[in-house]
Amino acid sequence: MNAPARFLSLLPKNLQQQIGKIKTPFDVQEFLFSMPYNAEERDRSPLNVILDQQCHCLDGGFLAAILLWYLGFKPLVLDLTPAPGFDDDHVLALFQIEGRWGAVAKSNFVQLGFREPVFKNPRELAMSYFEHYMNTARQKTLRGYTRPMDLSTLDPAWTWDESAANRLYKKFYTRKPISLLTGSMAKRLNPVSEKVFIAETVGTDMNWVFGNRPQ
Repeated sequence: MNAPARFLSLLPKNLQQQIGKIKTPFDVQEFLFSMPYNAEERDRSPLNVILDQQCHCLDGGFLAAILLWYLGFKPLVLDLTPAPGFDDDHVLALFQIEGRWGAVAKSNFVQLGFREPVFKNPRELAMSYFEHYMNTARQKTLRGYTRPMDLSTLDPAWTWDESAANRLYKKFYTRKPISLLTGSMAKRLNPVSEKVFIAETVGTDMNWVFGNRPQ
């Protein structure tokens, strides 16, 4: 039994049927957005994300990877990294169609989610998030990205075992990012306008935003 099939076999029948309705990467995105965003200090395994019906960008991103794997895509994840101490990382589950890159992601900010597979490479894909990646001080905070991690090469226990998932998440966060901006570029960045910030945070639960949520 392959890893996606083993993962699905651990779900109750009703949830297996729910996953069975997912046919495309966009369906994966819609499934992620159907669950409440919750950034409490717990990083669930993909199995527990589905059972609990809530997630944040890290555990939601890894759930997206296993669901893309179930659809026949290679399970790849990439980390978008912010200016240190100014924002949260953001996890993308990647997929390719006709050689072009797209992404699925869980976020508290709606514009940090799905990307159509139209990007030539992971860097170009990462840069598509730049203008939407901001903190509550209206600063543009995206600074780097990591090379895609192929989860199919790892012990699949991370998909159902929370301790195995947490070991993987810690390893994932130790990877060195590739810079998107030079220091001088970062210094020249303009603040996000108030109107843009309001538009970007429509539907955002501000209680879970970086700097606001309980520690």
